[in-house]
Formats: sequence, C-alpha cells, structure tokens
Amino acid sequence: MAGTSRAASSTNEAPSNKHSRGGIGIPPRLTIRSSVIARLKPYWLHAYLLTYTPLLLLADSRIAALWQQWGLGLLTFGVLYLCTLKAPREQRAQVWICVVVATGFEIFGSLIWGVYRYRLHNVPLFVPPGHGLVYLFGLLAMSTPVVKEHGKRVAHVVLGGASLWALAGLTVLPVLTGRFDLQGALCLPVFAWFVLRSPRWALFAAIFIATGELEIFGTSLGNWSWVPVAPWTHIPSGNPPSVIAGGYCVIDASVLLVMRAGAMMRVRMPALVRLVTVRESA
Repeated sequence: MAGTSRAASSTNEAPSNKHSRGGIGIPPRLTIRSSVIARLKPYWLHAYLLTYTPLLLLADSRIAALWQQWGLGLLTFGVLYLCTLKAPREQRAQVWICVVVATGFEIFGSLIWGVYRYRLHNVPLFVPPGHGLVYLFGLLAMSTPVVKEHGKRVAHVVLGGASLWALAGLTVLPVLTGRFDLQGALCLPVFAWFVLRSPRWALFAAIFIATGELEIFGTSLGNWSWVPVAPWTHIPSGNPPSVIAGGYCVIDASVLLVMRAGAMMRVRMPALVRLVTVRESA
C-alpha cells in the first residue's frame, strides 16, 4: 500500500522545471520568450520603420547617379504602400495626403527658402514617401499599448527629451559642434502646445522619435545639411535643429485642413450639381 501510494503521488507531481499547457510540458524559457514576443508584437511595424530609415539613408549616401536615387524612391513608395495596408482606410488617406502636402513643404524649404540642402541639390524621390512613413509611424502609435496604458505620461517623457535637446542646442552642443541652435529651440513651444493640448498628442510624440532618428542619421551621413543661419530670418540653426518635429505639427494641421475641405466638397457637390442642372434646364 505504501509503495502504491508513493507511486501514485509521484505520477501526480508536475515536473518542477516545466509549465504544463494542454498536457504538454513547456520549458519556462519558452514561456518567457512567448510573453516577450506577445508584448512586442504591437510594435513590429514601428521597429521595421525605424530600421528601414537608416538603411535607406545609408544607401543614398553611397550612390552617385540620379537614377539610383530614383530607384530608392520607387522602393520607398512600395514600402509605404505595403505598410499602409496595415492601417485603417481613413488613416491611409491621411498618409497619402501627407505625402502631397509634405512635398510642397520640401520644395519650399529646400529649393526656395534654402534653409537646408540635399547633397544632390534636389528633393530626392524617396523624401515624399519618407514623410508618409514618418506620419504613418505616428498614426499607428496612437493605438499602441504603451499609449493606452500610460496616457499623457508618454507625452511628458517625450516632451522632456525634446526640452533637454533644445537646451543642449543652446548650451552644450555649440561648444561641440560650433552651431548655436536657436531655430530648434523656437520649434519647442509649437511642439509642446500640440503634445500637451492636441487630442492627437500621441501622433506628435511618436513623430518626434521618428524625426529625431531621421534627422540624426540624415545629417550624419551627409544626405542633407541645415545651413548655419537660415535665409530671410537670419536665425542660427543646429545640424539638425533640435525640435524640428514641430514642423510636422504644421504638416499635420495642413493634412487635416485638406481632409476637411475634401469632406465639405463631397457634401456640397450634389447640391451644386442639382443647381447647375436646374439652371441648364431653365
């Protein structure tokens, strides 16, 4: 009886180094790995975009022919198209409107104003879809678990980082780089207002991260450079300006204005068509 009891108890004991699921023992290491993968899964597209950007800029810095740059542009348009398939339809429309709006800002900022210059003295074909990727990065961040769980604390952390960068551009970085970054500091109040007051604050907080990486790699690899003193305004600038992500606040506002104008046109168009039809029949 005692032997039978010991045998029964030994068969009921679960292995001490495994977790049981569906009758199959799973090592704790695999369980932890599965848990980590599950936590990171909502951010895979963000990680992909943050990886694609420096690789794209590295490739651009190594080419010399314009047709090669066009190839990178077509590739980036393809990447943007595939990435937008993961977004809702309304967000896809915003991304493509952003591509158009940002292209206008690029032509003005680089070719007309001349506050920064690309190394081939053009607006590379990969830049418009690149703006779309940054904008998509911000849109998708609005529904991530970290935003839902921590709320505005995320915005405060990002704003704190932006403030430190702006302060460094006025104090420490001029000693190291020889560039006094007043232009970046002037963008900080705009960025702070949108991050603290806008219902789309998570968009701007995420865009600061994506833009920061983009600008650091782009200027370090020589894809473009910001002039030491901006034309017209004569404001000194870092290379890159610290909180240039504030410019995306203006782009986002322009995108929303375009979308609202389009919505109003769709509402009023049937009435205009009926009015024209009545006048022609009369």
